[in-house]
Order: sequence, then structure tokens, then C-alpha cells
Amino acid sequence: MEYRIAVLPGDGVGPEVVAEGLKVLHVIAELYDIRFTLRHGLVGGAAIDATGDPLPEATLQLCRESDAVLFGSVGGPKWDALPADKRPERGLLRLRQTLDLFANLRPAKLYTALLDASSLRPEVVQGIDVLVVRELVSDIYFGEPRGIEQLAQGERGFNTMSYTSAEIRRVTRLAFELARQRRRKVTSVDKANVLETSVLWRREVTELAGEFSDVELEHLYVDNCAMQLVRAPRQFDVIVTGNLFGDILSDEAAMLTGSIGMLPSASIGGTVGLFEPVHGSAPDIAGQGIANPIATINSVAMMLQYALRQPQAASAIEAAVERVLNQGYRTADIMGPGGTRVGTTQMGDVICTALRTAAAAPQR
Repeated sequence: MEYRIAVLPGDGVGPEVVAEGLKVLHVIAELYDIRFTLRHGLVGGAAIDATGDPLPEATLQLCRESDAVLFGSVGGPKWDALPADKRPERGLLRLRQTLDLFANLRPAKLYTALLDASSLRPEVVQGIDVLVVRELVSDIYFGEPRGIEQLAQGERGFNTMSYTSAEIRRVTRLAFELARQRRRKVTSVDKANVLETSVLWRREVTELAGEFSDVELEHLYVDNCAMQLVRAPRQFDVIVTGNLFGDILSDEAAMLTGSIGMLPSASIGGTVGLFEPVHGSAPDIAGQGIANPIATINSVAMMLQYALRQPQAASAIEAAVERVLNQGYRTADIMGPGGTRVGTTQMGDVICTALRTAAAAPQR
């Protein structure tokens, strides 16, 4: 089998963690007799420096011609003074919208070995396994009109939040389908007590739920959901919500697991999926070799699962990560008493070793 992968390392720690993800992908190619054709492209600040555009047409075409996109991170203080529509982050938003990646899947699963790394008590977070399904190409991030206008005194900033029935239904349908493969519960999160967009959201989700009578549905306001994630996170299975609320809640869920550096994501819905770590570019640690690559390595696993239909290879990566954590290897962000501290490349190396060791072990 052969797959074409667009590789967009981006900015900050992006190139460092993507390099480790590719290292793992090469091992998968050896073990599972899969060929990956890797083609690199520019995005974000790196693309601005080279072309003046955070998403050059050449990069967009590269993604369209690929089976999946492996993405690093974008942004940094170097480009903060640019106009909003020219900043690195705009390249990622345009890429999501152009490829119609309407659903962002963000799993938050706590590894037993990292139980003490969470900021919450072990008895609260032990066993959490939450999947946030975030609508990704609508809502306030893309609504028009938007801008900043002059007033007689001062200025006024404005953005438009909007959703159509079709946009709500397609991401919600995916959430229900995923819940059927898990524990059969969907929590729909909105703010229907004050927002008309949320009134429509709740109405459409409730109606669609009739097609999934085997899946439990509950509705929560976003502020209550944020509180419940901290109070009793094990009550959640699949959370489906809009772009803005999902952006915030998924980061909150990520921190329950000990570090945002652990969490992968998949943006799917169009013909080409995009897979990236949840963390940002972390310019404060870029180039120091200390970034945690596990989120990117787990994003490679999600790419194999959702885009390339290689579930066995995906499971092998997930098992290798867990084995390495059980052996005590830790990057700085998850370091605790008794652990063996390693850098970015060393963590990638030990995960590759764990993959090869498991493949060589006799099957029982």
C-alpha cells in the first residue's frame, strides 16, 4: 500500500515534534509493509517569511493531492504585529475551511502512568476517556461581518456567530456515530439560554438524536460543562459542540490528562484529513529539544486510524506510547518523581524501540 502525506511542520516546536512523528511513521512503514510518500510544504510564519502568505497556493495544492496532512504548529511573537488576516494562524483557519474539515476530534485519555501528573486528585481523573467533537469551519471564527470600526469616541470590535442546520447536523451525526463505537453517550454543549445560534443548535441536535435511539443524549450549557469537566470528568464520553466552545473545552479536557503536550487531534470531514497536536508553537521552548512529541506521535496514530484505514498500525503506536510511559520515560512537561527525563528526540527514539520490540515479540 502507498499513501501520500503532506508534511507541514510550521513554526516554533512544530518542526521538532513533526520530525519525531515522521520517525515513528518510518518504523510503521517497515513493520506493516506500507509505503509513505512524504512531501513537505510551508505554512504559517515560515510561509510568510518565504512567500508573504501564511498559506501559499502551492501548499494548498499539495494538501489537496495528498491522502492526509501531518501538521505541526503555527505562530510566534515574530509575527504578532501583522494584520489579523495576514498572521500565521490565518493560514491554518483557511486550510481547515478550504478542505472543509468540519469536525475536529480531540481525545483526552489519561494514561495510568501519568495519574499523578494531572492537577486534579487521582480519584477524580482516573480512567477518564473523553472525546471532544468540535465543529471547525463555522461559528464566530468565520462569521461575517467582522472587524474593528472607529466611533466618535474610541472603537468597536465585532464578530458574527452563525450556524446553519446543515452545519450543525453533519458534525452532530459524526459525534453520534463515534459514540456508537464507544460508550454510547453524547453530551451536546451550547448556550441556548442566551444565544439564538445555540437555540438552533439544541433543536437540530435533539431532532437528529431520534435516528440514534441506542445513544444517550444530554444537553449542557457551556459554563456548566466547564465546571463538570473539573468536578466529575468521568461522566463524559463524547462531547459535541461549536467551534468557539469546543476550542476552550478541549484545552480544558486536555489538561486533565497532565499536559497539553500529550494530546493529538484529527480534523476530518472533507476528502483529506489534517492531523496535528493540540498544543501550539510554544516559541519559549522552541529549538531547545525539550518539547513533548507524544501529541504529534499520537496524531500520527489518528492519521492511520481515520484517514489511512490502518487501525492495527494505529493501535501499535498507542500501545508503544503507553509502554514507554509505564517504563518511566518523561519529557519535562510530565516529569515527576522517579521518572527518567528525556528530550524530544530521545522520546521519539524510545517509542520507536518499543514499536520494534513489540513487533519482534512472539505472539501468544
